[in-house]
Amino acid sequence: MPNVEKDPLFILIKTLTKSEKRNFKLFVRRTNSKEEAKFIQLFDALDTMESLDDKVLFKKVPKIKRAQLSNMKAHLYKQILIALRLNHNQHNVDIQLSESLDFAKVLYNKGLYKQSLKLLNKTKVLAMNSKHNTIVLQILEFEKLIESQYITRSIHGRADELVNQSLTYLETIKTTNLLSNLALQLYGLYLKMGYVRNESDYKKMKTFMKENLPQVKEDELSFFERLYLYQSHVWYNYIIQDFIMCYRYAQKWVDLFKNNPDMIEQRPSLYLKGLHNLLAALFNLGHYPKFVDVFNELEQVNQLDNVRLNRNIEVLLFLYVSTNRINKHFLEGSFSDGLEFVPQLEKGLKEYYNYLDPHRVLIFYYKIASLYFGSGDNLKAIEYLEKVIKYKDVSLREDIHCFARILNLIAHYEAGLDNALEYQVKSVYHFLGKMNDLHKVQIEIFKFLKKLNRITVNDLKQEFKALRDRLKVCREDVYESRPFLYLDIISWLESKINNITVQEVIRENFEQAGKTKTFQLKE
Repeated sequence: MPNVEKDPLFILIKTLTKSEKRNFKLFVRRTNSKEEAKFIQLFDALDTMESLDDKVLFKKVPKIKRAQLSNMKAHLYKQILIALRLNHNQHNVDIQLSESLDFAKVLYNKGLYKQSLKLLNKTKVLAMNSKHNTIVLQILEFEKLIESQYITRSIHGRADELVNQSLTYLETIKTTNLLSNLALQLYGLYLKMGYVRNESDYKKMKTFMKENLPQVKEDELSFFERLYLYQSHVWYNYIIQDFIMCYRYAQKWVDLFKNNPDMIEQRPSLYLKGLHNLLAALFNLGHYPKFVDVFNELEQVNQLDNVRLNRNIEVLLFLYVSTNRINKHFLEGSFSDGLEFVPQLEKGLKEYYNYLDPHRVLIFYYKIASLYFGSGDNLKAIEYLEKVIKYKDVSLREDIHCFARILNLIAHYEAGLDNALEYQVKSVYHFLGKMNDLHKVQIEIFKFLKKLNRITVNDLKQEFKALRDRLKVCREDVYESRPFLYLDIISWLESKINNITVQEVIRENFEQAGKTKTFQLKE
């Protein structure tokens, strides 16, 4: 049986809406040929199957021979894409522009030069208005090709006009490309290494940013130049843990779209990403009032007139809303309330399985485990932490793997699983030994947990206090503060010292400071 995850046709069919399926069948039946009838039978068979099994498939469509299947599936895949392209044409400016450009080339090949130029000019205006600069440049190059053949006898000055437009757009595209490359590189570094670990890392990042950031004047930049500039600064400031600056550039990112509402319609995914990063900065800053305001905006995005929902937007909304709903519970200390959301989250993870990368799933499992741990259900926390720990590729978010193991150790202790504790200590010790970026915090926690079973009941509270005091010192060091973004170990220690739950500790801190946090966010 083929692996469903690796069969593009089966996955594509499963993503189609009822409307898309209906339009596809109307598109295929336009020829009424016997061959097309086979495609519909194959399509219907695959559509009704829960999992892909060739034996079942041949029983459902006996007219298809085994030797034909590969070619028929490839052709069906192509036909579905063509039908989808037609179906989505009116809602997607990119497709409209590409189609118009193709039509202009057809007219040119027919010798209808003036018609071709007229269509190119109309398409160019649309491309300019929708800020598709690379397509504008394509059109300009095509216009120059026609004009250079001296076949239209165009008005005087046309050549200079085209040359000047080309130079302007070439420069804009060059800067956009440099900034988008930088944003992508920084995002890749963020996913790979997380935050800077020491002064040496910080200096390397600062040098990298200085060497790769183009010298530009922000107020003279085009929409996408500004967008990628803001993205670059967001990722850079995340990595160096300057969350105030991260907030400011994420806010600029969001404001850029709000000041250009037509671009929310054109690039809704980038607008959502901006809101998500703004929320991430606010979460790291612990600024609850502003977080709630932006989270409400995110939840209401699907109600905006200029946002057309498709599967891509649905997946992003699921990711961003789910992540920030859990983060909201973390800020409030309302872990038990957050557990009510877990079944819905699990359902979404299953529904969007083929659209989610492992990095996202691992983070969700860790967050769910943290909800259970915070609410006092250590056995369920262990269950979800094991999902992270057993993932083979530990290079993917090594930091999450590290803190999942430490939290798993604590959860075993809290659950009274003393028999498994010794094994867990050895497992964590083995894993930490392979890491290159161990923090003082991690070392302190592990040393404490390693001797935990040997501490007498009378000395236990004093040991908790001593560790808490040492960790508070670490938290004041910017390079040692990173672990606290993943694991609120101090709240756990406070809960042990005061004989209350972790949830009560965080909720009490939230009541005292969270709702009234008013530090300056703007310059």
